[in-house]
Amino acid sequence: MALGDSTTVGVGDPMNGSTTDLSGAGARPGEGWRGWASLLADSLASSHRVTFSNFATSGATVPAVATDQLPEAVSTGPIDIASLIVGVNDTLRSTFDAGRIRDCLYLCAEQLTARGALLLTVRFHDHGQVFGLPVWLRRPLWQRIEQVNLAYDDLHAKFGGIRLDMADYPEVYRRDFWSIDRLHPGERGHRTLARAFADELARRGLQIDIRPDLDCAYRSPSRWADALWLVREGVPWLGRRAHDLVPWAARMAVTQFHSSPGPLALPPSTGSEVRRLEA
Repeated sequence: MALGDSTTVGVGDPMNGSTTDLSGAGARPGEGWRGWASLLADSLASSHRVTFSNFATSGATVPAVATDQLPEAVSTGPIDIASLIVGVNDTLRSTFDAGRIRDCLYLCAEQLTARGALLLTVRFHDHGQVFGLPVWLRRPLWQRIEQVNLAYDDLHAKFGGIRLDMADYPEVYRRDFWSIDRLHPGERGHRTLARAFADELARRGLQIDIRPDLDCAYRSPSRWADALWLVREGVPWLGRRAHDLVPWAARMAVTQFHSSPGPLALPPSTGSEVRRLEA
């Protein structure tokens, strides 16, 4: 079972190798995309009888997963393995709320593990480095990502499961790991994620006869395709996101200039949010 955003939908890993429209918010699994979760499910099916459900949607935030995806997921009955990978979309919005993110992740983890699920999660890398953002924008974005990571740290400490730290994989910062937009993994990135989770499951004693293949069927985007996408899609996308992120980043840059940064910490839990979600 999989919950999350566009990465878990499979965006960036087209089934036919030719899809380049990565902008469709609300895309669902199977709509032209394959992705790491599907690759992992196919691998597990080499040794086990597998029923795979993917509830992820493109553009999903952590609260959206808790309110829209979780109820449907837990209504299916007992769960053996559940992935919960979401949070990057939250960091790009002016409504970013680390406390609410933590509470929603806890709610998801609590309900999934109560049904027997082994959780699959990640610790996010520095997306700003992949994007090639200027330092004044990259630093505050990384602070938000680290707050999401702290929530996942707490989650892993309480509920266990398998967690991949993406910063431990040097290939994450290689161009061929990513699709043309550098936001979603490409075929190589999705295959790497699927293989990493399969290897961790095998280390826990789960038999997997055929692990996800790391060989790609399609070529990574060319420099020309990169440039063309940047003009057609990248600049308009950045313009839309700039309305949310850039003013906040500018304020953060000024604040950091006048004060020395301290250790990051999550704000207090917002219990009212959890009660609202459970109602």
